Amino acid sequence: MSGASRRDFLKEAAFAPLLFAGSRGGTRTGRREGGGPSSDLPSYVALHKSGELGLRARALKELYRNCSLCPRDCRVDRTRGQLGKCRGSATVKISNAFAHFGEESPLVGTRGSGTIFFSNCGLRCLYCQNADISLEGHGREIPDERLAAVMLGLQGIGCHNINLVTPTHYLPGIVAALDLAAAGGLSIPLVYNTGGYEKAEIIRRLDGIVDIYMPDFKYWDPAEAARYSAEAFNYPHYAREAHREMHRQVGALRVDDNGLATRGLLIRHLVLPGRVAGTRDVFQFIARELSRDSYVNVMRQYRPEHEAPRYPAINRRITAAEFAEAMGWAREAGLRRFAR
Repeated sequence: MSGASRRDFLKEAAFAPLLFAGSRGGTRTGRREGGGPSSDLPSYVALHKSGELGLRARALKELYRNCSLCPRDCRVDRTRGQLGKCRGSATVKISNAFAHFGEESPLVGTRGSGTIFFSNCGLRCLYCQNADISLEGHGREIPDERLAAVMLGLQGIGCHNINLVTPTHYLPGIVAALDLAAAGGLSIPLVYNTGGYEKAEIIRRLDGIVDIYMPDFKYWDPAEAARYSAEAFNYPHYAREAHREMHRQVGALRVDDNGLATRGLLIRHLVLPGRVAGTRDVFQFIARELSRDSYVNVMRQYRPEHEAPRYPAINRRITAAEFAEAMGWAREAGLRRFAR
């Protein structure tokens, strides 16, 4: 960027979150909880200083020309306006950005998780609670410089981390924006909040960029994945490979003296009615192939949204007995760290 445009970009950063409804936060500060800047900076800061972060961003941008960012492998040229399964263009589109207090406690702390909701989605679950964003694509397109300003603005209102929700299909723009934000002083952990439908080869490109991975593990059975997530029969295979790679990079979740997540893997599993999600097998995989110290959020908040009422098997909330059964399976597998 030119000197003038960089000055405008940094000036705008302080106000970026104020343009999105729902912003909350404490005093305007870039410091971590506990007072004073952390000496343990996220690894993306070093990648920025070495120039590696910019190189990775440019390499990722090339993938837009024959898109293979997710397991759908649509191979469309998004730079020429072609749209694949996710319906995303080559320009980042976001729905909202604010200090989120509804995430897991190691992310929220006292000042919230700096959450950015990206529009569209490649997985397209028919029961999605955010269907207006993920399926209908509500939001606004913004340039990479603007996204960097949003990141810096979230840090500026005191958020403990930058939480990227459903980011994969906009990954090239996100990494480019992160490089710009690091130049502007971004220094809080980066959270990759994903549905788990990821290619391990793409996740490998994020080694040293992402501090905290927060994937879902939605299904164990390919038939159930295909039925409820737009023919994503290969979801279980790719989810297993992606979880292994994420764990290889960052290990089990680590927190600081204030209970705030600094690095690691936080796994979400949404319990579905009638054992549709294959919960027992999912927990056994986590314990056996990742770690019994894995931090797991066993989620009970499923409700039949969007098109779910058309499918009798999932057209109800789960029962107390089903949730208790799921927790029993988790403990049976040897898991012991659960979100509260």
